[in-house]
Amino acid sequence: MLAKESLQFLEDLRKNNNRDWFQGQKKRYESYKENYHALVSDFIKVMSTYDASLESLNVKDCTFRINRDIRFSKDKSPYKTHMGIWLSTGQKNTNLAGYYIHIEKGQSFIAGGKWQPENVDLKKIRKEIAFFHDELDAIFTDGKFASVFGGFDRDNALKTMPKGYEKDHPAIEYLKLKSFTVTKTIDDKLLFDKDFVQKSAADLALIKPLNYFLNRALTTEE
Repeated sequence: MLAKESLQFLEDLRKNNNRDWFQGQKKRYESYKENYHALVSDFIKVMSTYDASLESLNVKDCTFRINRDIRFSKDKSPYKTHMGIWLSTGQKNTNLAGYYIHIEKGQSFIAGGKWQPENVDLKKIRKEIAFFHDELDAIFTDGKFASVFGGFDRDNALKTMPKGYEKDHPAIEYLKLKSFTVTKTIDDKLLFDKDFVQKSAADLALIKPLNYFLNRALTTEE
């Protein structure tokens, strides 16, 4: 269960995102990290009942360092001000699709799929869609899935068809995508519900067929 103190720590960090302040909050950070890891463990346990491919995950496979990589960023704030949990058969440093939980005051959400695949993987996914788009249609027209997630997120989608595909292709709207994710926002009140993990996992489980579709494409040898 998420502790209210953890969310407050992240909010205070957002307002004081500098090394001096952070160094003075060592005890709060250790408490936050303990709660973070406990929550990840809970998600692994519950999500594994829906998706057996997650059973071998360890907490370290699903967490992120609080330090930001600022080498190529205009924003030089040194610390992340959200809690992120990534659950995937491929873990964090591989190219497979998975499930994501984002916890941040007023901006929390759950999501899944594959975000901004590299060009080689993007071509694999588009090829899979071109031949098997009827499977995607079936996923998105499922009543439960549609009510929770709707359709694909369309951030940065192409305005024209990608090279090699006809503009009248029946999967035109899928093929224009450069990310293949679905998202549901979370109200702050749910974060402290005793059934937060169970309720979120039940929604995330709806993404399993989509992840299977994407991972089938990503693991296909060219």
